[in-house]
Amino acid sequence: MKSLNKIFSAVLAASLLSACCAGKGKTAAENVEPSAKADKAVVYFTEDISPEGLVKIYGKINKNIKGKTAIKVHTGEPHGPNIIPRDMVKALQKTIPQSNLVETNTYYKGGRYTTEDHLKTIKTNGWDFCTVDIMDADGAVMLPIKGGKHFKEMSVGKHLLDYDSMVVLTHFKGHAMGGFGGSLKNISIGCADGRIGKKMMHEKGLDSANETWGVHGEAFQENMAEGGKAVTDHFGDNIVYINVLRNMSVDCDCAGVSAAEPKTRNIGILASTDILAVDQASVDMVYALPEEESHDLKERIESRSGLRQLSYMKELGMGNNEYELVNID
Repeated sequence: MKSLNKIFSAVLAASLLSACCAGKGKTAAENVEPSAKADKAVVYFTEDISPEGLVKIYGKINKNIKGKTAIKVHTGEPHGPNIIPRDMVKALQKTIPQSNLVETNTYYKGGRYTTEDHLKTIKTNGWDFCTVDIMDADGAVMLPIKGGKHFKEMSVGKHLLDYDSMVVLTHFKGHAMGGFGGSLKNISIGCADGRIGKKMMHEKGLDSANETWGVHGEAFQENMAEGGKAVTDHFGDNIVYINVLRNMSVDCDCAGVSAAEPKTRNIGILASTDILAVDQASVDMVYALPEEESHDLKERIESRSGLRQLSYMKELGMGNNEYELVNID
């Protein structure tokens, strides 16, 4: 079985870092300072999936986080087994002044469909150690989408406008429609309000004759990317992304206790100021695993055209798919 060091090396090669390394016996991170690679995004990595590891890696990307800050998490359905451990999130939240956890209600009927039920689930799942702002509790607002071919604007939870910065804290895993759920899914579906925005992405507009889940495959990935772009454009430089590669079921945390048992190992935490780079690196990490570990998650991603998330983010100018992976351990 591959060690994490071998997986890390494989991802370095996948991100074309080997071409940048002239020194013998050194990794790219040892040879080249991140600031010297203007043509690549920087993605930080740690194997330390712990409160200390999360706080440490956040410190590498938090330069532009200021003012009132939204920490976008996926709170999960009641008793969900795979959500990010609360002690990790609590430790991070304590280090970020004027911060709240933020969420929106779901499009499907379940434990987070209404604000009232959502708040009950938040308490059940242990997120009530600080304020959790259900951003669409008081309705929605439209944010413009620059360069979208499906949408010109996207409906998001109204409270999003109350924040100056956003920290996107994501449990990276599979997803029934997206193939995988990374930082893009967390801010796209995750910030869209439960009645309008999520309907737009899943039905391709408000007046569509499609069934409730009428958009699939590449079209859904593109809708989701455009929804995410509304959020990244809104926050500009004041948004950062952290993906936790732990308990990576093929199912989203929306599945709750019915989520399939993860077959991939826990890998670590990735963080960047570039949304495309952090999701690309997360996918590369999974694809570098041995076949017996990666097969199910890869199949889920590819059967849903999930890689279109990455290519369409690049077409929309949302980030860089070429990155320098910097191990901070």
